[in-house]
Amino acid sequence: MSDTPTRDDRPAGADQMLPIDGNPAEQPQADTPARGYTDEQKYRIFNKEFMPHIDSMYNFAFRLTTDEDDANDLVQDTYLKAFRFISSFEQGTNAKAWLFRILKNSFINDYRKKSKEPAKVDYQDVETTYNSEDAETEHTVDLRAESVSDLIGDEVATALNSLPVDFRTVIILCDIEGFTYEEMAKILDIPIGTVRSRLHRARNLLKEKLRDYASSMGYKEESDE
Repeated sequence: MSDTPTRDDRPAGADQMLPIDGNPAEQPQADTPARGYTDEQKYRIFNKEFMPHIDSMYNFAFRLTTDEDDANDLVQDTYLKAFRFISSFEQGTNAKAWLFRILKNSFINDYRKKSKEPAKVDYQDVETTYNSEDAETEHTVDLRAESVSDLIGDEVATALNSLPVDFRTVIILCDIEGFTYEEMAKILDIPIGTVRSRLHRARNLLKEKLRDYASSMGYKEESDE
């Protein structure tokens, strides 16, 4: 997304972030048994498995907060919690998904409360209509699709940012970060069927916002027939 600040826009110390203890936080995965890592192992895991994802983490944080300072604070807070609860992380598993879950929880618990985001969207209508794990998605806009790959720019970023944060999140996780439905369900703590329905609705909302722009770019919407 072209309006996302680049790596060079972030504080100079971002790539040398050191794990230090922070305020008490809710353990990211309380049902996961603690592992007896040595201090050396903890630092090795942190540097080799967590730090490579800092750019994706920042991009996700910025898309959630739409503010550079808040995004930096959210990433910092996430890495502090990740180190604090590193004993609940199993080496060799999906570190990126584990970190995204912590970041999502931190955003909901800490940052969303003081943000200017509208109240959380009520999904009752959406999930009554699209509550099946077999919800159709093939006729919705997928940002990975070649036919709309050229639309990733300021207009798409603006349209994406205008979505309710919960709809915005599923598009970011699936169509930008490439997480599977199963990974998204774990990150968001919702059933896979809800992931599918929410993504279906989010893509349709985004498609509505992009229809005029897509038409001006020569993109013709395929018939559902």
